[in-house]
Amino acid sequence: MGWIAFVARRLVIRKRGSPSPVLAILGIAVGVLALTVIISVMNGFQLGFIESILEISSYYVQLESIAKDESEEKSTTAALTLLTEEIKTMPGVNAVIPFREVQALIRGDWGQQAVVVRGLPYNAYEEDTGMAEKLVFEEGSFKLTENTDILLGAELAARLRIGLGDTIQLISISGSGSLTQLYSDRIEDTDEPSADESFFTVTGIFRSGFYEYDLGWGFINFDKAGELAGSSYTLGIKLDDRWQDRRIAASLTELIEASGISQLRVRSWRDFNRAFFGALRTEKLFMFVLVGLIFIVVGLNIYQAQRRIVLERREEIGLLRAVGAGDRAVRLVFVCDGLIIGLIGAVSGTILGLIISFNIAAFFSLLEHIVNTILALFYQREGFAIFSPAVFYIKELKARIIPQEVLLIFLFGLFSALGASWFASGRVSRIRPAEVLRYE
Repeated sequence: MGWIAFVARRLVIRKRGSPSPVLAILGIAVGVLALTVIISVMNGFQLGFIESILEISSYYVQLESIAKDESEEKSTTAALTLLTEEIKTMPGVNAVIPFREVQALIRGDWGQQAVVVRGLPYNAYEEDTGMAEKLVFEEGSFKLTENTDILLGAELAARLRIGLGDTIQLISISGSGSLTQLYSDRIEDTDEPSADESFFTVTGIFRSGFYEYDLGWGFINFDKAGELAGSSYTLGIKLDDRWQDRRIAASLTELIEASGISQLRVRSWRDFNRAFFGALRTEKLFMFVLVGLIFIVVGLNIYQAQRRIVLERREEIGLLRAVGAGDRAVRLVFVCDGLIIGLIGAVSGTILGLIISFNIAAFFSLLEHIVNTILALFYQREGFAIFSPAVFYIKELKARIIPQEVLLIFLFGLFSALGASWFASGRVSRIRPAEVLRYE
């Protein structure tokens, strides 16, 4: 291997005047850089959405009641109360939060909006650190100590022109089996869901970074939600590692079977928003494939360049074969040449990609400044933004770097050069030393 590496290094040095290796290195570097930055930015968007869903809405695992009548509902509620403390002691469990959900209509002075109102304990913000990180309060704070307190999303508050301290009207579908006092004089003894009307005071306006939640969600006191939706509730379980949800779900199933309560159901975050998560995964896969086509183009470039080199170096190859070098050894010379090209391109592209990803906000700000400067010179206008707030619902641009993906991109760049060099050097086996050196 010593002489193979020496000859390959000399081959690269001899090609300094040729543009082929430079273009090949630049192609691999650009491909690795582009794919690293694009995947990192996409991870920032997608993981932001996924984490908002998991931390605010679906939790990692849910233990919910499927009781069909009032007696079953009472027994399952009692069982949930007993199981809560036991679940908190399970390894890997970070927090256990009981909640109730109410489908409701919120009325303000400037209109009305259908929302999902979730009832939470007054100390949920302290117990659930994941939710606390995602809910950023623009006005007020997480205050649900009173039955009349309500927290609203920033987009919902803006649409209905609601501010901190305002009183709003909430009409909910309670499903309690009888109509409220508002309609009791019209219909009696009905099994239809009832409309319940309550008034709340806004104690906080939050922003989660997920448009659907900021527009269509609110939070009220847990006990008040029980008055509107019934005594049944669900346990939302947060884990230290969300990928341990199946293990925790299996443990909860065993715990339920041991307790003898059949009206409880365990579901993990994989069961919620399955279509949405699947769409995000497909989008990322296709983006990976499309940008990865760069490596195919670069590989073809390296392949053609190496084939030309094999033809140009027939005399040197014949001489090496004549002094005892085998087909495999001579092919390794060209493979090492491709390794050098791939390694330089992949390393430089990875380093630049990581630098840009770690400073993605500054990079896009610089890019926008350059574009706006050009527009001001030629078109007398500015205001270009890559991620305009009018189109994208983002406060700040974040990139998430996943080491396994960066390693995979690096290997793509490296092996595209190695593979192209290996296939291009296949002509070496067809070179006969006697024929090449006969007239030399």
